[in-house]
Amino acid sequence: MIKGRILIVDDESSARSALNEILTDEGYKVRTAADGFRALGAASDFAPDIVLTDLKMPGMDGLQLLARLKQTHPEAGVILMTAFGAIESAVEAMRAGATNYLTKPLNSDELLLVLERNLEGVALRRETRRLREQVAGKYRFENIIGESEEMQTVFKTVRQIAPSRATVLVSGDSGTGKEMIASALHHCSPRADKPFVKLHCAALAETLLESELFGHERGAFTGADRRRLGRFEQADGGTLFLDEISEISPATQVKLLRVLQEHEFERVGGNQVVKVDVRVVAATNRDLSEMVKNGTFREDLYYRLNVINLRLPSLSERARDIPALAAHFLLKYAKENDKDVERFDDAALSALAAHEWRGNVREIENAIERAVVMSNGPILQLHDLPLDIQQECESQNAPPRIPGSSLAEIERYAILETLAQLGGSTTAAAKALGISVRKIQYRLQEYAEAPKGKAPALRAMP
Repeated sequence: MIKGRILIVDDESSARSALNEILTDEGYKVRTAADGFRALGAASDFAPDIVLTDLKMPGMDGLQLLARLKQTHPEAGVILMTAFGAIESAVEAMRAGATNYLTKPLNSDELLLVLERNLEGVALRRETRRLREQVAGKYRFENIIGESEEMQTVFKTVRQIAPSRATVLVSGDSGTGKEMIASALHHCSPRADKPFVKLHCAALAETLLESELFGHERGAFTGADRRRLGRFEQADGGTLFLDEISEISPATQVKLLRVLQEHEFERVGGNQVVKVDVRVVAATNRDLSEMVKNGTFREDLYYRLNVINLRLPSLSERARDIPALAAHFLLKYAKENDKDVERFDDAALSALAAHEWRGNVREIENAIERAVVMSNGPILQLHDLPLDIQQECESQNAPPRIPGSSLAEIERYAILETLAQLGGSTTAAAKALGISVRKIQYRLQEYAEAPKGKAPALRAMP
């Protein structure tokens, strides 16, 4: 199996040959070029993952080659090789977009570790591009992002029930996107050219809620100086979305039940019967069946609303969607704030993936908006994210407290910290720890499959 595609650029033939031999023996597919111009030609048909180039070359030096490659092969990693005395130029190259620099004469072990680490970065950039394509493609449904099996099931259900007239009860935790699903149901239905009207039931007092729902006649109450149409009349022929339906009073529940059964009502302060054709989509983050048992919600209304129940998964149940959601919100808020932010760095993406997201999609949207505003470059970094996510990441990577930690916790820290220090190489980490590569791979799989949550905040005793 080929580890990666490496393009070596150096005007010294002996250096090219030596590197070619080392990397080929290590399982890399290698192409060489004697100068920057030849390197550009080779890159166009070789499509390298990493370009390993000398800094000082005649004609086109490493910095000029770097600039050209950033335009033609933006996802490829570029590693500069430089003599010890040219460190300033290497630092300049890093600022220009190089992923690493190595000083000559090269240390082969260091070179291999750097290559492994940079290949992970290349994979991450390609994954980011893939996610962006997904955000704009088949995993986007009526502005809802969802690659996971859980969300694909939701999308399938929405498509199936949208053409019907049946009332739908959308349940799920706060921030899971209930309003967006209601909107998708409307826009995928035959009512799409009619009004989609929304009402947040918990935001209004009982008297105001009744007026908002059913409208009122002139003189119905103090300040009612003219007739006002309620949300049901506004939504005639279309869809009415009632958010936080669990918060309506018993009296309003009775009147709502009548509308759902008879499709008619009277305005507040009036006696004229108003008939409407409205599909109702209700939403709640509470368990209505429990409220029925407790006597706080009418059983007959519950069954009228719950003709079709559509439950939305929490973000912890659809963790696979976190990178795609993050990419979507990064693009959205970069555009809104006129910021040149293109992607996340490895540490930021890892922190986002590890966070619990109790506030679900709403929380991750707010976090990415804040991070984009705080960012100062094309790459969004860990320190741009909200402080609680940064602190959680630091806590998860904290060293073990001894005594007081289990052997499993100490082993976990030793493996992860050694991998981090050695650029992610399982071979080098196994050698340093005196264990097998297979055991490290097994443990990494075990850690990845463990339930999400805060890792033990373990610290070494003085």
